[in-house]
Amino acid sequence: MASGQRVARAVSMLLVMSLFGVAANPVAAADLVIGYVEMKDDARYTKRRTFARYLTQALGRPFFGAKTALKEVGFHGVKIGAGFKLQRITARDEDDLLARVVAGNDAGIGFFIADLPSRLLGRLAAANKDRDLLLFNISARDDGLRQQNCAGNLLHVIPNDAMAMDAMAQFLAMRRWRKILALVGPFPRDQALNGAFERAAKRFGLKIVASRPFVLSNDPRQRRQNNLALLTGKEDYDVVFVADGDGEFAREVPYATARPRPVVGAEGLAATAWHWAWDRHGAPQLEKRFERTAKRPMRDGDWAAWLSVKAIAEAVQRRKSTDFAVLRSHLLSPELVLDGFKGNRLNFRPWDRQLRQPILVGTHNRVIARAPIEGFLHKDNNLDTLGFDRRESHCHLAR
Repeated sequence: MASGQRVARAVSMLLVMSLFGVAANPVAAADLVIGYVEMKDDARYTKRRTFARYLTQALGRPFFGAKTALKEVGFHGVKIGAGFKLQRITARDEDDLLARVVAGNDAGIGFFIADLPSRLLGRLAAANKDRDLLLFNISARDDGLRQQNCAGNLLHVIPNDAMAMDAMAQFLAMRRWRKILALVGPFPRDQALNGAFERAAKRFGLKIVASRPFVLSNDPRQRRQNNLALLTGKEDYDVVFVADGDGEFAREVPYATARPRPVVGAEGLAATAWHWAWDRHGAPQLEKRFERTAKRPMRDGDWAAWLSVKAIAEAVQRRKSTDFAVLRSHLLSPELVLDGFKGNRLNFRPWDRQLRQPILVGTHNRVIARAPIEGFLHKDNNLDTLGFDRRESHCHLAR
């Protein structure tokens, strides 16, 4: 190689490393670098949002989940002399996000753990549909990303709204609490949660006796829309379901309803991917390892980030390769077997790339049930009673 070419190549490598904000010492040739993508200003992690601390809300950035996994996966690549590294990419805005992912992919990163809101994640997947990369969705629960807006380069580790609401509906049906009063917030996220619950209620034989809008406001003109005695009066019901994406209004509902009834959804009893109090299948040991790293309990996004790293490392171990095409093939195949410390073998559904997994239904300090609830059966895989089954999916990635 000519001297001028060597200089040009070195300068190019320095520019790429400068873009990612890392030191100018090259990664070992055998190392598999996993990208971790997030936004600098992500409204989901503001103190106002995390203050409510309801069960489906994050307590902090999920990067600690990926860091916890990185400490556990070293042995997966020993036989082929491969190691694993995380490259954290924090973007300032949408254009910066797209540019950094392209630059990372050009530098050899094929797998990106994506902690992004639904709209940005969909845009990122679409913009890179012709590139050799896979995005692991660890925080966007939007059903549309698994339905009409699904993408072949997007693997969903976090459960979607449909899976969570199906788990809740199975539990309510099992308890024979079939008459539901729904309280629904005014924001798009609230409407999405309510729509997912309405679908689940119909699917499992629940009846929504009334659906009433609420607002979180001190405006006296909106008194009827935030007065719980008025909102929960009149109809007879077994349970109050609260669709509240921020969790602010939901905190006021338990013990304030006109009738003494359980509260579910955004408060009281919630359906989650992970729960710190789950005490089976090795879960307490994982929880302790995470808490040592993050200094806080593990939540859904943390677990999803942890499992994403584990999935990639599992593929490396099974296929004895770090080649992107080889690993991608294994991740999408039925041969993939992941242990999420929730008791079932986990893998991705071929039709929408959603991870099959149990859902934990619990309060703030106890897991009450694990869905699929016993008795809810599927002809192929009982985990497919949660979320969009193949026959009802609008996503056509594989048939």
